[in-house]
Amino acid sequence: MGYTKEEIMQLVEEQQVKFVRMQFTDILGVLKNVSIPVSQLEKALEGEIQFDGSSIEGFVRIEESDMNLKPDLDTFILLPWKPKDGAVARLICDVCNPDGTPFAGCPRGLLRKAIKEAEEMGFFMNAGPEAEFFLFHTDADGRPTLTTHDMAGYFDMTPVDLGENARRDMVMTLTEMGFEIEASHHEVAPGQHEIDFKYSDALSTADSLMTFRFVVRTVAQRHGLHASFMPKPIFGINGSGMHTHISLFRGEDNIFYDPQGEYELSKEAMGFIAGLLEHAPAFTAITNPTVNSYKRLVPGYEAPVYIAWSQRNRSPLVRIPSRRGLGTRVELRSPDPSCNPYLALTVMLKAGLDGIKRNLTPPTPEDRNIYAMTPEERINRNIFSLPASLDEALRELEKDPVILEAIGEHVWDRFHAAKRIEWDSYRTSVHPWEVEHYLGKF
Repeated sequence: MGYTKEEIMQLVEEQQVKFVRMQFTDILGVLKNVSIPVSQLEKALEGEIQFDGSSIEGFVRIEESDMNLKPDLDTFILLPWKPKDGAVARLICDVCNPDGTPFAGCPRGLLRKAIKEAEEMGFFMNAGPEAEFFLFHTDADGRPTLTTHDMAGYFDMTPVDLGENARRDMVMTLTEMGFEIEASHHEVAPGQHEIDFKYSDALSTADSLMTFRFVVRTVAQRHGLHASFMPKPIFGINGSGMHTHISLFRGEDNIFYDPQGEYELSKEAMGFIAGLLEHAPAFTAITNPTVNSYKRLVPGYEAPVYIAWSQRNRSPLVRIPSRRGLGTRVELRSPDPSCNPYLALTVMLKAGLDGIKRNLTPPTPEDRNIYAMTPEERINRNIFSLPASLDEALRELEKDPVILEAIGEHVWDRFHAAKRIEWDSYRTSVHPWEVEHYLGKF
């Protein structure tokens, strides 16, 4: 929108805004905010609002705790569910050191850095995510349960889809906040939904994803439901993915499209695909960052497991949708909506750019259903699997200098430490499945 400081101050006065939420994202992808009264807004617009970085997961130690919030003026928006006589607005912020330099642990800053690298190569990236989520009932104390609000399936409608009212309110709220919603529908599993918004540049898309998760959960709560972006909350049914569509542009031209190229794809598109495939084992720790993520990445539930690409087939990791011209794009099917959007788009972009820089060529596209192949057939066709656990994914990430460079030493150290704790906690816990299968047997 291109707001100036003066325009924001005028809007605040016209809309009788009382508080402004200064929002930012931690390394694990959790939305944080510092709420300020409107009397402090002018100071905030100058980047003078500080917070204790030592209290945020993965930021800094207590002896270096002061951090500054630098608001992105283009992200100013009113939160539509707040009372109009005491309106609340928000600004998305970059996290900076006290001297104003970018903080190495700010996920938004890392994505900016990757975008700048692409710009130096003459490209800018557009991305369009498809984030799925579940709607569950809550118990008498308001805690989420695993009881879904319906037994509907793909594209079902009322009266089968009892979450349609909540989903409609989500769409209306998002639209009021400036989203261009392209589609919303019930997904495959009971209680599972998808709302798709229009693609945009990488930074705006990451901002939109953070806002999207925030809005969906807020509106669900107002309907007495709990919205969860957990990748695999229920055994035996489909999990929630975040298929991400990616294209690179130079000016007004989609550089992935070449009418004379094989499959009408340019050499840059082929290099980008090859880069995604080569670095997929490493970036999976970022795009699928929880123990639970790997309960979704198993054969049989439409989630991609195998490192291959195709133009039509939905079983490989990368799919090329049929549209060409300006709509030519790559669909990466492995990410899930629990990821940090800034870090996820950073590693996707860096992986693809590496493929372009090195003139990599992907293998022949795989148009057979990979799920139906035998292990021997997959080995003969050099089709390998994504990491099967968070532990394996972290080990793959540790070996990949391109992806490590993308997230930087600070984020790697903090992310790795947090995820090792998560894995060890899971690994050493005794789960109900073990008790059910072993307690009476041994």
